[in-house]
Amino acid sequence: MTQAAPPGGNAPSRSSADFTVAFLLEAMVAQRLLTPQQAQEVLAREPAARARVLKQQGGAGKDAVRYDVSPVEVIAAFQIPAPGGRGVLDEDRVTEAAARAAGLEYRKLDPLKMDMALATRTVSRPYAQKHVLLPLERTEQGWLRVAVANPFDRELFESFHRLTGEPVEPVLSAKTDILKSIADIYGFKKTLARAADDFGGAQTQMGNFEQLVSLSGTQELEASDRPVVQAVDYLLRYAFDNRASDIHLEPKRATSVVRLRIDGVLHPVYTLPAQVHAPIVSRVKMLSRIDISEKRRPQDGRIKTERDGREVELRVSTLPTAFGEKVVIRIFDPETLVQDIAQLGFEPDEKGHFESWIDQPHGLILVTGPTGSGKTTTLYSALKAVAGPDVNVTTIEDPIEMVWDAFNQVQVQPKVGLDFAGALRHILRQDPDVIMVGEIRDAETAENALQAALTGHLVLSTLHTNDALGAVARMKDLGVPAFLLAQSLLGVMAQRLLRRVCVHCAEEAVLTSDELQALQAPLPLLPGGVRLMKGVGCVRCRGTGYSGRTGVFEIVSTTHEVRELIGNDAPYSELVKAARKSGMRTLREAAVRKLAQGLTAFDEVVRMTSAS
Repeated sequence: MTQAAPPGGNAPSRSSADFTVAFLLEAMVAQRLLTPQQAQEVLAREPAARARVLKQQGGAGKDAVRYDVSPVEVIAAFQIPAPGGRGVLDEDRVTEAAARAAGLEYRKLDPLKMDMALATRTVSRPYAQKHVLLPLERTEQGWLRVAVANPFDRELFESFHRLTGEPVEPVLSAKTDILKSIADIYGFKKTLARAADDFGGAQTQMGNFEQLVSLSGTQELEASDRPVVQAVDYLLRYAFDNRASDIHLEPKRATSVVRLRIDGVLHPVYTLPAQVHAPIVSRVKMLSRIDISEKRRPQDGRIKTERDGREVELRVSTLPTAFGEKVVIRIFDPETLVQDIAQLGFEPDEKGHFESWIDQPHGLILVTGPTGSGKTTTLYSALKAVAGPDVNVTTIEDPIEMVWDAFNQVQVQPKVGLDFAGALRHILRQDPDVIMVGEIRDAETAENALQAALTGHLVLSTLHTNDALGAVARMKDLGVPAFLLAQSLLGVMAQRLLRRVCVHCAEEAVLTSDELQALQAPLPLLPGGVRLMKGVGCVRCRGTGYSGRTGVFEIVSTTHEVRELIGNDAPYSELVKAARKSGMRTLREAAVRKLAQGLTAFDEVVRMTSAS
């Protein structure tokens, strides 16, 4: 802020009474968010809208705090279409307009960026709830940045300064966001404190296993819940809300660290008291039917939960470490894991190749890539496309990552002698049409998969190789005869997942000459022209500049020439030449194509693909 600050910080010169519907409507007309006619209509119907919002608030329960209806809530209640057809003027957009009118920063609250300890140490929960206020962080000047819902509440800032002795820099946030964040932050802190008091390092007895774990919604966690149950419930719900694929619970010498993997990148989220780590781990182990008393060896289990009316599978893995058991929970959301083929990120020609493979009555399809590159999602999506009442789809997996009614899924169980190769032998007696083998790991599995493909079955599987044609060499290393591989192989595809540029903070980008040289692949000439973008970071993407991911693919169809070369045991370089002649793009070239379309950024292309 450029102006001199009073003792209370940047307290507004106007009072809360100045923040009216009329003031905000005038500002939104000036910002071209509303027409004068729309503003007049809202003003005329303000009393009815205010009463409607108040009535909705009244249903929150007898103990709920009652709040005055704000101008933002009144205008948002009309759900007026936003200019340009981009949704409606909801609470977030109206709050953003109010921030511009008041000369304040608008802040979309992001729990991943909040300092829970600062908030709970600075003010009590009743004070925060009463005044709809939440301390966020300290500025470089040492002031306290605070989220508020009323930009002109001078009395509040003066009161806050008297209470804390801190100069204040206000930012404007939606009232709903502030109240939800207060419930989350103070509720979770209370839960951890109760858990620490109750368990203090002692082993906890957790009760009976729940076949289906129902997680709470966005409402505040119930005070009657047991602390550890409540804490685990909160962490799972929080991970779902933030689109996390994995939850890491990591014991340290004096604390326990919680991290979430979002869009392929780990983010630290919470630091918990060390004494609650063991009870939380025991709760997770109990839910996943893992032996709670066994702490000396790694264990695996599963949890089936229900979230927003749909079932979500969680895979749990424990690992003994120096300071206790580390737990990783992988989240398998059916909406993410089983998609339509069109949603995977294929270019039109790539999609055509892939669909032509799965349309074949028999043959072998191989998908390659490292762990976390989306291979399982691709295979599940392919199976979803071919499954039907007249098709017997059977999978062999280790583990089953998502239970899907349209497939007959077999779990590998080495302890009873049921490995990939053995399961595949028995499945061939089950009259299958399509078989998915989770991974080809050994010579026997490779041979059985090949025989299945040659005897009238469509077989899909994965390998861990860096590129598409590396799968051919890997199969030969496993002892597969070259001439049989040439006869059965329909195609092979390598893939990676690239983070997408966040659409909310995307800006046009220009590549330097050094960056262009580092790509080692020319920017393609696209019909709509090249459009380079980068995300500058915003609250919606947690400051990363990325939100969501898309696939990039290196596809090799076994043309007549490629088939002959494989059968003749030709060197890798000859296979590459033939594949290039048939239109293969390398992973780097496919990624550069996404870059030219404005879907991803230079740094992500370099991070996830190799120029070789």
